[in-house]
Amino acid sequence: MKKLRSYNAQIWVGLKETYDNTKINSIEDVYKICDDFVNEFKDCVSITETNFRYVDGFEKGVVVGYINYPRFPRTNEEIKSRALLLAEKLMIELNQYRVTVTTPEESIMLENKNLSR
Repeated sequence: MKKLRSYNAQIWVGLKETYDNTKINSIEDVYKICDDFVNEFKDCVSITETNFRYVDGFEKGVVVGYINYPRFPRTNEEIKSRALLLAEKLMIELNQYRVTVTTPEESIMLENKNLSR
């Protein structure tokens, strides 16, 4: 049995490009982006479908998760850093205005400088 201090980070991202309803990305798009990322960085993530409900709207989305896996332990900063890198990649490739990364200590909102609203 291996034990270590628990730590996790989640990336919260919608699938609707911008807010105009013309293109909705698929879960397969997320799989491809994450596959490319984990193969490049020799990493592992979980991908869970979710639904966002907000004022006057809703959209499908995903939560991409990182944990401190005892077989390949990482520091909290390494996990957070990897989550932020992947979050930025997802935000840009899925054409999102914002993506949020949560950890036990904080919520970090990234904003896409390539898009104006």
